[in-house]
Amino acid sequence: MKSTFRRALLGLAAAAPLLLANGIAQAQAHADYPNRPVKIIVAYPAGQSTDIATRYFANKLSQAMGQSFVVENRPGASGNIGTAIAAKTAPDGYTLLMGASGTHAMNPALFENPGFDAEKDFDAITLTALIPFAISVGPTSTMNSLADLVALARKQPGKVDAAIPSVTGQLVFEMLKQRDVPLFPVKYKGSADSMTAVLGGHVQVLIDTVAATRTQLGRIKPLAVTTAAPMASMPGVKTASEQGLANFNIAAWNALMAPKGIPVEIRTRLAAEMRKILDLPETQKALEDLGFARAPVYTQAQLDAWLREERRSYAHTIKTAQMKPE
Repeated sequence: MKSTFRRALLGLAAAAPLLLANGIAQAQAHADYPNRPVKIIVAYPAGQSTDIATRYFANKLSQAMGQSFVVENRPGASGNIGTAIAAKTAPDGYTLLMGASGTHAMNPALFENPGFDAEKDFDAITLTALIPFAISVGPTSTMNSLADLVALARKQPGKVDAAIPSVTGQLVFEMLKQRDVPLFPVKYKGSADSMTAVLGGHVQVLIDTVAATRTQLGRIKPLAVTTAAPMASMPGVKTASEQGLANFNIAAWNALMAPKGIPVEIRTRLAAEMRKILDLPETQKALEDLGFARAPVYTQAQLDAWLREERRSYAHTIKTAQMKPE
């Protein structure tokens, strides 16, 4: 037995240098990150709020880390297609995903099999922005306030069409419905299509993010925002709460994520670089100008806990509203 034990110790001693060398090699490889372009998948079409914000952050990361961070749009199935693609890529830090409340909080409750597990397939890196919504009408509409829309919808229940370009927009629609604002939903693949429909007079109302809506300010007429306080990027537009829908506060969100198993060193560095970018005054101004709101600052443990609570909360709302996938 002593001989067997001695041989085991000798084996461990012989293996130690190799293990140490492997550890050093891995650490050096991670320290060299990134040494080639990094892809950030956006599971929505170009022009939507998640895409707009991701392109800003990709540019800043490219400047900060000395390699290109390139956005790749992979839309479809309410964000499930691009998210599922990201979930199946190697967790080496060279493919990231800009996760969203739609893909990582709503879809797990809406779809029996979205093609990924929002918690088990991803490591969250940092929460990047909150995304408030606007309720708007076309330029020729006679409605000038949310009260006008509420009155018309109640007078003609189910007759006032509302363009909905995302699953989170659908959640806003359901919340309006619960407040006795019975609009009729018309779903579109993205913000560009829904905006075209409203501007062309094919649909009366648009429920979309402030980020997407403000690109057409001067042509489209915002009636309300879904924030607790008015937004500087939407001057003169009152909140829904101010206009009679008490506590009507809702915002989508984005979080930079990676396939599960990304090396801790890379995850930590990306989080640190994103924190620096988010703390820049120019970033805060850019986000505000784009129609976003600043995201809370969380530790890794706090972020993971917050995401779990978001999934639970969205699942409860979806079940209560009896929402169904497209």
